[in-house]
Amino acid sequence: MEHHLATSAERADYLVELSNIARDTSIGPRGPRSLRRLGLVLRALMELTRDPDVSVYLVADSSLLGGHREFGDQAEVRRLRGWVADGLVEEVDDADERVLDLARMTATPVITGDQYVDHRAEHPWIQGNTWQFLRPEARPDGSVTLVAMDMGVRSAAEISRKMELSALKKQGLLGPSRTPLTDVIMQSWRCPEPRCSLYDIRRGDRILLPRMRRGVPTCELHGTPLENDGPRLGTTQLKAVIDGTCVARYTLDEGSEAYVGRLPGPAGIALHSLLSPQVAQQVSRRHLAVSARNGTVLIRDISTYGTRMRRTGKRGGFGPWEALPPQTDRPFRPGDEVELAPGVVLTRSGRRFPAELADAWRTQAAHTPMTPIAAAPTRRA
Repeated sequence: MEHHLATSAERADYLVELSNIARDTSIGPRGPRSLRRLGLVLRALMELTRDPDVSVYLVADSSLLGGHREFGDQAEVRRLRGWVADGLVEEVDDADERVLDLARMTATPVITGDQYVDHRAEHPWIQGNTWQFLRPEARPDGSVTLVAMDMGVRSAAEISRKMELSALKKQGLLGPSRTPLTDVIMQSWRCPEPRCSLYDIRRGDRILLPRMRRGVPTCELHGTPLENDGPRLGTTQLKAVIDGTCVARYTLDEGSEAYVGRLPGPAGIALHSLLSPQVAQQVSRRHLAVSARNGTVLIRDISTYGTRMRRTGKRGGFGPWEALPPQTDRPFRPGDEVELAPGVVLTRSGRRFPAELADAWRTQAAHTPMTPIAAAPTRRA
């Protein structure tokens, strides 16, 4: 296989996310990790290109060798370490991000099974891409073929959910079956170092989730166990979208209610400065009431002119617009959209706060692989 391994991306015909391929149990031998899967991919690549000297540049997460005991053949571990030492594998903390950076800069095709949904905010060129990504697919005889992937277009809510699932994974906050450790996420934490405000909601503008180390919530900066500071207050993020562009973001705390409208009064969300005079005339002074109660966000139409709502599905598509019944609370879920006037939309971020997170994973973990974390409050007037 070494004959096909390039020492730089510029010299390679294809990029390979080795961590993804070595862990792909749908191809090759049994077991969680194997380099033999790379051999199958290389043979498929020679068949596809009809080039016996086709070259690839390998990028791997450091966690691939970190879990060396999961390789069925320890000779493969020694071989992989040799590749890293010889510059035939670029070992990084986040292989996804490195592969995408290289693919964007060089336009080199990528062999992977990953849809990179959580990276589409930083790499919008992935959306709708039908030519640059190939996935390995097993044939009945055990060989592998490479199939072009249609990356599709994912909604902002779905991208946000996947980004936050990745954040949970990075912090070690995913348990068995990739379910979040809600008993940790739903608590506030405090570093025993008096000057550290990374986790203190009373002192910090951006509140981090703890990193789990040996099963203990730990400070990212000081490496010391964190102290439990009681239940984490829920927050949810609302976005004002005018003519398809997000122009403002707001946060709503658990147990609170806010009015949204043209000029709703103190502590409300005023849209007057964001609207043209013609559009502002179609928005009531108090148009909507949004509340967060027991981990559920509710929306209520209190307007003179009426309000429409459409819901987002699990795969990001929208249902039809429907008139909101006046003076009636309706659930307002991540990705849902409420239209106050033509071109004036209030939507929810894809992020959920802890109570929603726990409930979603209790009821949907077996069906939905995408789950977010609690958003840190970021207030904007």
